[in-house]
Amino acid sequence: MKTLIVGLLVVSSLACGPKVEPVVQNTNSASQPMRAEKLQTVTAHSTEGKQPPAMAPAEGSSSGGSKWSQSGEPIDTAKLDAAIASAEKAAKAAPGDEGAQKAAAEAYFNRGVALTDARQYAAALGDYRRALKYDPNDEDSKKWIDQIVGIYSMLKKQAPAEGQEPAPLPFKK
Repeated sequence: MKTLIVGLLVVSSLACGPKVEPVVQNTNSASQPMRAEKLQTVTAHSTEGKQPPAMAPAEGSSSGGSKWSQSGEPIDTAKLDAAIASAEKAAKAAPGDEGAQKAAAEAYFNRGVALTDARQYAAALGDYRRALKYDPNDEDSKKWIDQIVGIYSMLKKQAPAEGQEPAPLPFKK
């Protein structure tokens, strides 16, 4: 019995002893980066001190002299623009038709969502505001307006005033 107890003590003391980790050598050196591209400094990616690109107003834009420059990714909004034009035409032809008004609001909302996804927040803000003109009870548009204005506020910037939003970035094929 004593032999069994002594054996268990030996095994447990070996199991509880310090573990030896294998030494892994770093085969990378500072002169040989793992990536093929050239290393750049952090400031190479910064936009600090750089002039934002100049934007020419888009054709048909009501904000021709807008002080807001647009940022984000250019996207093809041709189908969304056509849907807006069609819905606006129907809404103006029948101002009392609630369905036509809601369709116009939905068309603007859909383009606003696409512009938000493309990080064109200032232009998206204009579309959400236009959607509210056609459907003042549209909770989704109100939510997006609040979120975008909140982002501008958090960044300590003033959001574009209503009617001063830039047009979407032009898309080049």
